[in-house]
Amino acid sequence: MTITPTTHVVDIVTTAPATIAVFQRHQIEFCCAGRVPLEEVCVHEGLDLDSLIDELTAATKPFAETRDWHEAPIAELVEHIQSAYHRPLYEELPRLRAMLAKVVARHGHRLPDTLLPLQEVFAVLERDLVFHMRREDAILFPAILRVAETPGQADGDPHPLQAPITAMERDHDQVDRAIAGIRALTSGYLPPDDACPTFRGLYYGLFDLEHRMRLHVQLENDVLFPRALARGQAL
Repeated sequence: MTITPTTHVVDIVTTAPATIAVFQRHQIEFCCAGRVPLEEVCVHEGLDLDSLIDELTAATKPFAETRDWHEAPIAELVEHIQSAYHRPLYEELPRLRAMLAKVVARHGHRLPDTLLPLQEVFAVLERDLVFHMRREDAILFPAILRVAETPGQADGDPHPLQAPITAMERDHDQVDRAIAGIRALTSGYLPPDDACPTFRGLYYGLFDLEHRMRLHVQLENDVLFPRALARGQAL
């Protein structure tokens, strides 16, 4: 969509739910009280209109990997995974949890077979993902970088990184099962016809979470881990 100064906030989030995160970041009401033009919101909140439009427009563009990481220095690859996936997830998971809690509070009584199990599955997913990323950031990634700096560490058999990488791959399988459960509970992230912007934004956020997790896991399973386990190659 084309976002202009006179576009109403509620119309922006209804057409492009990805923009909800931007409004939340600036603490702008986007749901029931969002029937105001963007320029009026900026005046009231003291925000630069052009900058906000740029942020909102950028949010509507699908996230994608734009670089082939097979040949990049492995230290750059590790930093990319942390900056493009881990650090955003540490912020995104609590945001989705809060939105889910709000949707459950408002609509859980009429959709108990969907929203209450969804909240339970998401809680497990968030717990497991945070624990997983912290182990990667604190243990596995530093170990991969040490092997990259001193290739002789990988001469032993089995490879010193094999056990921790295998454990991370098992975690990835567990995350995939949880996401599949979320997809099933939400009927493929399809909100009810009468869903409010918060409800629609939650389902879009869960859809986007799956999209980014697939890129994230593929980058680790298919690029980082095989390169880390390779012997006699420059990392």
